[in-house]
Amino acid sequence: MLGFVPPLPQQPGRPPAGRPQPGRPPSTGHMIVCGDDALARRLAVELRFVYGERVTLLLPPGRDANSPETPLTQRGRAAALFGRMSAAMNRTAANGNGSTGGNDTNAGVEAVRIMEAPEPSDDVLEEAGVDRAAALALVYDDDERNIRAALTARRLNPRLRLVIRLYNRKLGQHLEELLDQAAAVAMPGIDPALLDASTTVLSDADTAAPALAATALTGSSKVIQAEGLLLRAAERPPPRPGETLDPGLCTLALLSSTTNDPAGSEGSDSSGAEGPQLLPDEQTVAAAEGRGTVVLEAISRAAPDRPATRMGGRGAPLAQVFSRRLRWSALGVAVAAVALVIASILTTEDSLLHSSYLTLLDLLGMNDPAEDAPAARQIIQLLSGVAGLLLLPLLIAAVLEAFGTLRTASSLRRPPRGLSGHVVLLGLGKIGTRVLVRLRELDIPVVVVEEDPEARGIPLARSMHVPTVLGDVTQEGVLEAAKIRRAHALLALTSIDTTNLEATLYARSVKPDLRVALRLYDDEFATAVYRTLRTAHPQALTRSRSVSHLAAPSFAVAMMGRQILGAVPVERKVMLFAALEVAGHPQLEGRTVEQAFQASSWRVLAIDATPPADRNPDLAAVPPYPPQGPPTPSGLVWDLHPGYMLRAQDRVVIAATRRGLAELLRRQRTVAPQQ
Repeated sequence: MLGFVPPLPQQPGRPPAGRPQPGRPPSTGHMIVCGDDALARRLAVELRFVYGERVTLLLPPGRDANSPETPLTQRGRAAALFGRMSAAMNRTAANGNGSTGGNDTNAGVEAVRIMEAPEPSDDVLEEAGVDRAAALALVYDDDERNIRAALTARRLNPRLRLVIRLYNRKLGQHLEELLDQAAAVAMPGIDPALLDASTTVLSDADTAAPALAATALTGSSKVIQAEGLLLRAAERPPPRPGETLDPGLCTLALLSSTTNDPAGSEGSDSSGAEGPQLLPDEQTVAAAEGRGTVVLEAISRAAPDRPATRMGGRGAPLAQVFSRRLRWSALGVAVAAVALVIASILTTEDSLLHSSYLTLLDLLGMNDPAEDAPAARQIIQLLSGVAGLLLLPLLIAAVLEAFGTLRTASSLRRPPRGLSGHVVLLGLGKIGTRVLVRLRELDIPVVVVEEDPEARGIPLARSMHVPTVLGDVTQEGVLEAAKIRRAHALLALTSIDTTNLEATLYARSVKPDLRVALRLYDDEFATAVYRTLRTAHPQALTRSRSVSHLAAPSFAVAMMGRQILGAVPVERKVMLFAALEVAGHPQLEGRTVEQAFQASSWRVLAIDATPPADRNPDLAAVPPYPPQGPPTPSGLVWDLHPGYMLRAQDRVVIAATRRGLAELLRRQRTVAPQQ
């Protein structure tokens, strides 16, 4: 039951839910978004302009703390973003490329209601209509504020669907259980089927990190996980004249017509016909000449989760404990000792064991003088004494270096001299830290650059022995210290667009063919940056990504009561992968796989053949691996016959655009109250 909330029970001291109250909107079933950064604004846009929901946006007064250089306040930035999206929607409808008439996602939906308040307190949430809302998203950058507001909202409305942004994964799991239990206790005896009180905890960092890491690693490969299987989507350049490329399992998208033009730009939602086309039909793919594609390339078994590895191995290698000069000196003394043992055997005709014993005593100065021994034995004893004198300072130096290594073990590791082919990661905030973990899980060498020595990811970089450079990336010499000349890629993930751009321009001046992925929020700014960099460096790969743009669809789908398996960026657009029950979707139920395909909206990729009672509720999770024997086979069937008839009891995995998935969820929501 998506978006439909049954009437609330009468609560003491509170008028009925359907009765208008002074200063509060009389509508019910609306969505509330509370936040203090770009994700809140993006999420409100997603719900308003894609899903056609009534939205109340709660922002703190004043300017955005993450963008102090912006003259607009939070309210002004949100209003400007809504204005741009509204204008883009009007242009799309006027050109005949969007939904019109009965399919208009925004038909009959009023503008977003924007409120300002320092904190989401009881009074503020009541004024926003939380007791009559269908869902509430708490996407503040502060985890504690989100938790406090979630507990308040659950007390005010036990039926409320909560979507909470938390960076701490373990805390998020406990919070989900706590809030769901609180809803059940607050409404005893209610039918669980009617209690639409799901709690979903998401992290924008976890959502965006795989896409950002894949951009730095290959620039073209994206991976989605479903029931222990890995779906790999890959970008392919346009075929050369007379060349035939493998079409893969299916074509997911056509890239922009200007992608391979040095003066072109990455396409976004406002690019029009020249932008990327998601989920095209076969006729469109055949007619598209000179355009790259994104194809579903392979499906493989996912390996068990493993912790991120430390650079340089688990232990402390000898090269990290002792210096090269000390190691060469120790080798020289050892060679001298071996030579003395051999000389003793040859001159005295003694056994190997006894000669080694006497030589060791001579080295340590513990043997008696060889007064009555032959001259050869006396000479060997003198040489052993000289070698023993060299051994004493060597032992002292080894002890001092070992103590020095232990003292500096907790300090950050410097980039080694011979490092090459690595990824330079700028910024160790929430996003950078998650990307660092992802890159180390893939055993990709990384060098981190961070200005703040107290940044969130510094302890993680220290524990993983990741080389780290502390300094302002805009200052000369910082990127050189990170070995940018021998790097494979640069990931600029600071929260300031201008810093990412400045670092990218300087890195390209040092190494023109460097692969670059930078974090940019604004689509227009990203288009201008991409076009300029492609013109100046046509042979180098450049990508720009917005974390809020990648994460907002996941939060929006969660507010509609569903969870997506993953989001794949296609230039500046996003393609979603989700698991849906066929029941309640007239576009799927009773139709064949071929008939259910809707170009530019959705495509059925797989069917879960597992019986409904035995299905895994979370397809995004990797099933547990048995200690012995082969892993449990997946119930997903990917090689679907086009004529297979979809039944109500089936569960399907689909690839969908944001608007396509919104249409599926909206259709089901309108049917739900009648059932």
